[in-house]
Amino acid sequence: MSSINFNQSALVALDTLKGINKNLGTIQSQISTGKSVGSAKDNAAIWAISKVMESDVGGFAKINESLNLGSSTVAVARAGAEQIEGLLEDMKGLIISSQEEGQDQDKIQTDIDRLNDQIGSIIDAAQFNGVNMLKGQDTLSVLSSLDRSSTGVATSTISVNRQDLKATQSVDTAAGVYAAGTGGSAATLNATQTQTITVGTPTAGVAYSIGLTGTDADSSAFVPATYTTAGTATGAANISYVAREGDTAADVAAGLAAAYATYAADNSLSTSVLNVTADGADLDFTSGVTDGTDTIAVRLDTVTSDDNVAAGVLTDVASIDVTTTEGATAALATIETAIQGVVNAAAEFGSAEKRIDNQMEFVGKLMDSMKAGISALTDTNMEEASARLQSLQVQQQLGVQALSIANGSSQTILSLFRG
Repeated sequence: MSSINFNQSALVALDTLKGINKNLGTIQSQISTGKSVGSAKDNAAIWAISKVMESDVGGFAKINESLNLGSSTVAVARAGAEQIEGLLEDMKGLIISSQEEGQDQDKIQTDIDRLNDQIGSIIDAAQFNGVNMLKGQDTLSVLSSLDRSSTGVATSTISVNRQDLKATQSVDTAAGVYAAGTGGSAATLNATQTQTITVGTPTAGVAYSIGLTGTDADSSAFVPATYTTAGTATGAANISYVAREGDTAADVAAGLAAAYATYAADNSLSTSVLNVTADGADLDFTSGVTDGTDTIAVRLDTVTSDDNVAAGVLTDVASIDVTTTEGATAALATIETAIQGVVNAAAEFGSAEKRIDNQMEFVGKLMDSMKAGISALTDTNMEEASARLQSLQVQQQLGVQALSIANGSSQTILSLFRG
């Protein structure tokens, strides 16, 4: 039955054409943007995964920058150490020559002094972006990885130890006392408490020492030191650090924390009873088991003495004197020790640089793999899209014709009423 009020065929043809046009719009959008999943509406799960991965790629890009910076910093230090090793070899030759009869030892000493000056210049200049790995004792932390797990995201670092090649530093006899509390009094730890002492501006040649006093009523492995201000560097040598030229408060704090760790290990002390860690210029003294019967007092003192020596690998080299037979003989052993120390430092830098470069290569490959994964999840398959586009365009043309035929069917009804 035909009806002028309702055209079933036209309605079917119209719905079909709407579906074709919708699919055609989708495929045209995919071709124009290159993305099969461009928003959460397209595929919420895939879109969420791709966004997390894109965020990680951005994070790894920053890590790659950190690795590049770290590699350059260590490379400068390695080059400096290798150059110093060459100068020490030259110095060794001069020392050997000084032991020959008829040599002008004063002139040879002048050449040795010039080499020492050159070594000092190299050490001072071997910095990258203000970081000098040939002075000080703390470590350089290079951001190396972004680790994602079910518990969240964390970063990893590569630690590179500084190699202190600086020779003996001058001693400054002006020193103050830095301690917790007022009037130089010590600070007492309570149960599960952290006491923080901030290191003041360091002075080269001044010994900074940690003083420990108190009682251990419950025998929980705390053995207090018997000194606070010992008056000499030797008296506070167990937990002390002599500031070097160019040291920051953070360098001193790191040196003192390392000295305590050694002291605790040598004396089998429990770090749960007392532990010392460095946080920038702050020394954090932490006890997790002290109670009302225990008293552990901590303080930080400075000791000024002519015995204070900020000794680096090349400390003894600076005092080589070949103008006497005894000095020339002793100098040979000194230079051998110094050469070995510098060789070890250069090897340490070389190993660290290689590790950083390997990590940088891995991060680069990881980023490429993650980008490929994101592309596989979200990018449009252009070959498939092209085939679908042509198919949909043909369907669209057929749909338009079908709708035109369906709309024309009503016209046939008029022929029934012609005479």
